Amino acid sequence: ETLDLSNNDITELREHCFPPGLQIKDLHLSSNKIVHLEFGAFKNLAGSLQILRLSRNRLTQLPVKGLELPKLTQLELSRNKLRLIEGLTFQGLSSLEVLKLQRNNISKLTDGAFWGLARMRVLHLDYNSLREVNSGSLYGLESLLQLYLSNNSISNFNPEGWGFCERLRELNLSYNNLTKLSEGGFSKLVNLNSLRLGHNSISHIAEGAFRGLSSLRTLELDHNDISGTIEDTNGAFTGLENLNKLTLFGNKIKSVAKKAFSGLEALEHLNLGENAIRSIQPEAFSKMKNLRYLHIQSDSFLCDCQLHWFPEWLVTRGLKAGVQATCAHPESLKGSSIYQVPSQSFVCDDLPKPQITVHPVTTAAVLGKDVRLTCTAASSSSSPMTFTWLKDQETLRQAEVENFAHVRASDGGVMEYTTILHLRHVTFNHEGRYQCIISNHFGSSYSNRAHSYTSSHPILTTQFPSFVLVGAF
Repeated sequence: ETLDLSNNDITELREHCFPPGLQIKDLHLSSNKIVHLEFGAFKNLAGSLQILRLSRNRLTQLPVKGLELPKLTQLELSRNKLRLIEGLTFQGLSSLEVLKLQRNNISKLTDGAFWGLARMRVLHLDYNSLREVNSGSLYGLESLLQLYLSNNSISNFNPEGWGFCERLRELNLSYNNLTKLSEGGFSKLVNLNSLRLGHNSISHIAEGAFRGLSSLRTLELDHNDISGTIEDTNGAFTGLENLNKLTLFGNKIKSVAKKAFSGLEALEHLNLGENAIRSIQPEAFSKMKNLRYLHIQSDSFLCDCQLHWFPEWLVTRGLKAGVQATCAHPESLKGSSIYQVPSQSFVCDDLPKPQITVHPVTTAAVLGKDVRLTCTAASSSSSPMTFTWLKDQETLRQAEVENFAHVRASDGGVMEYTTILHLRHVTFNHEGRYQCIISNHFGSSYSNRAHSYTSSHPILTTQFPSFVLVGAF
């Protein structure tokens, strides 16, 4: 029932190369030098073959509809040189449950690439050269449970495509080039249990990005750049009411906002390791009544009155074991564990972390004129300050910005830092929401968002909070 022809020098498989009458269920052809697979090569094995192993060969393409093996349940094609999977390639494999295509050089999946695989449960496409997941390529995978897409170059996917594999339980998109997660991007995957998104370049998670994932239990977001999501926004994890485990280690997170984890009431495991966390706002974890494990490892804590609550809360909740937290400021407490610092020593007598004092406000402008948005923060630290402007959560890298500092008149020990964003010759392209971020070694402060919209009709020059009005007269 098993024929092992692996580790030979076979270079091609011609039509009818296997004689009739063989009752082979498991055929090993891996680790050969096969470069050509003719249409109908396995035709005489159609009545019996269940497992076909063709990994570690030199195949660059597969014959469309060339594998008429109705009883085959597992097909291994990893470590070949496949570049393209054309539509209907696997038609004729109606019983296939596992398909392994990892470690090829596949850069494109055409529409209908997996059509005919209605019973497929596991699909490996990891370690290839895919740049996107187009919706048509997933057509026909209604029974798929596990999809592995890690270690590709995927920068975007069509959310509608997930609708073709609504039974999916596990999706691995780690080690790709994703930069943001848009609203409703996974909403079709109502049965998803595990989502792995680690080691991408994700810097923005839109509110509602995980909407519809009520079945999700594990979410991995480690080694991205989503510090802003945890430090400033709330609502990013809406829809994950049954999430059990969330990993966020290695995301350059410096602070945890009060509502950063809103909607995660069922969470039991939270990993914030490999982040130089300075501050955690009171009640940041208060709604996580089921939290059993919290991992934090940071020697950068700002041990002021804002952190007064934290050590006692950790002890009371039985979470002390997973949290190694050491003070970095003030100097008198530097190097001390937060558990050893006396309660009365958590005081606020300076402003090491910048605090926004002036937020961007409404500026009405005539179409074609100039607009400027101003943002100011105060700090008592001599740590170098950095200024960033965002538009619609995207960093403005080519913006015209003016920065300056001065000593606060009322308090000689505090500096005020101002950043001005200049919008020259305003056009309709300036529509969006603007925000400034002012940062130093101790953390970042995020301003309110100023919403800019344009109008070609005459408008009344009136100020409203957080809007930039641009019109024509």
